[in-house]
Amino acid sequence: MGRIKLAIADDHKIFRNGLKATLEDCADFDLVLEASNGKQLLGMLTDITPDVILMDIKMPEMDGIQTTNLVKQKYKHIKVLALSMFNEDKYIVDMMKAGASGYLLKNAEPEEIIEAISTVFYKDYYFNEHLSITLIKQLAGNNQPGNAAQSLADFNEREIEVLRLVCQEYSNQEIADKICLSIRTVEGYRARLFEKTRSKNLVGLVIFAIKTGIIDV
Repeated sequence: MGRIKLAIADDHKIFRNGLKATLEDCADFDLVLEASNGKQLLGMLTDITPDVILMDIKMPEMDGIQTTNLVKQKYKHIKVLALSMFNEDKYIVDMMKAGASGYLLKNAEPEEIIEAISTVFYKDYYFNEHLSITLIKQLAGNNQPGNAAQSLADFNEREIEVLRLVCQEYSNQEIADKICLSIRTVEGYRARLFEKTRSKNLVGLVIFAIKTGIIDV
């Protein structure tokens, strides 16, 4: 499998250089574009299209939210990973509504940045731990559900029941007590749910459950 092609859009050159140094140490990545604002990035995309864009939210001329919206309209396959100094729900919601597939703070450790890029590319979504389930429900609720019957074809009734309880933030022990199963059995169901939905974490499960109508927003 080829290397993941990356682009960086950020108006702070010092930050771009630091990020480039982190990415250059990873053999799985190939940095193909670098831009200082959204307008410049869009002009570059006519010649080469990356797999993942690391997109700053606050940029001059065209900010990350507007740029992400335009990128997703024209290049649906490109994944956008938002970067910001702002740890506030409003910015996350705006970027995700525009089409971003994940959100990272700029002070994230190099290991988390590398993990986020790979996760967005291979599994569609990446979220760090501070992102609340309530916020994810708001984000996922802005998308129209897909073909629920087709999406749920591989799930039995017990798996759907466990998924519903997981999304309500019950612990494994609470789920076991609630539906009269052993905690080990619940752990097995939970592991299969992550595998079947191709989710990395609870956030991915919630998005899947909302889009398929298993839970309501």
